[in-house]
Amino acid sequence: MIEVLNRLVDAIEERLGGEIDVDGLAASMGTTGYHARRMFSSLAGMPVSEYVRRRRMTVAAAEVIGGADLLTIAVRYGYSSVEAFGRAFRSVHGVSHGDVRRDGGPLRTQPTIRFRLTVEGNTAMDARIVERPTVRLIGHAARVPLIYEGINPHIQQHITSLPAGEHERLEGLSSAEPSGLLQVSADVDPDCTEGSELTYLHGVAVGADSDVPADLDVIEVAAGAWVVFRTSGPHPAALQNAYAASAAEWFPSNPWRLRPGPSIVAIRDHAEDFSTATCELWFPVERG
Repeated sequence: MIEVLNRLVDAIEERLGGEIDVDGLAASMGTTGYHARRMFSSLAGMPVSEYVRRRRMTVAAAEVIGGADLLTIAVRYGYSSVEAFGRAFRSVHGVSHGDVRRDGGPLRTQPTIRFRLTVEGNTAMDARIVERPTVRLIGHAARVPLIYEGINPHIQQHITSLPAGEHERLEGLSSAEPSGLLQVSADVDPDCTEGSELTYLHGVAVGADSDVPADLDVIEVAAGAWVVFRTSGPHPAALQNAYAASAAEWFPSNPWRLRPGPSIVAIRDHAEDFSTATCELWFPVERG
């Protein structure tokens, strides 16, 4: 996967002045746009779309300083007007193209990214591959923003707003793996842009033919393979570290790639105050 990402970066560099079809490029390299976007975002710390924008504005800055016609520059880098180009330019560099043309800067340069796999060999990841039939994830859903670090207050607010006794009711409905109460993230932006909205469901898994109470939301999940990471330690830090390590260590070293579908956290054990927890992190996967 590291080689594929570097080839993707090279292809983007060749197309900065034209259309960039990430899905098509990924397919030509033997993977999917969905998996490439998720891995790029996890490893680079930014969506591929943001990287493209920063690289375009980095290269365009040299042409602005050189005195080229602004409309010509704007069109060359995919903008229909000088105004649209100017907004993108300012968002990257923090100053207008006029200021840069007059003063030569300041500029915020985005270097070309190169991905490298560093093998430490001192941390074993507890992972297993399981095949699961079609299931339904049922519970209470809400749209929330994606937040990378710390506890997501929007999710916490959603959970605490549930009626008393609802957790026990949901647990009583659980009839499929992963068992018990689940934290489900669905409809995630493939670029994993922080602040983008996703569907969070607090609920359980049931069989595909199970009757669902009318007051509960449903996410249908197709049959397929899943990679399951088991984590234990400070919560939610250990879980968030597993998210990062899956992209940085596990996926580049194994013949599996992400497929579209929800990610699921099953909490197997926890301290009374949730300061520590043992969890399972489920990702839908397919052979690469």
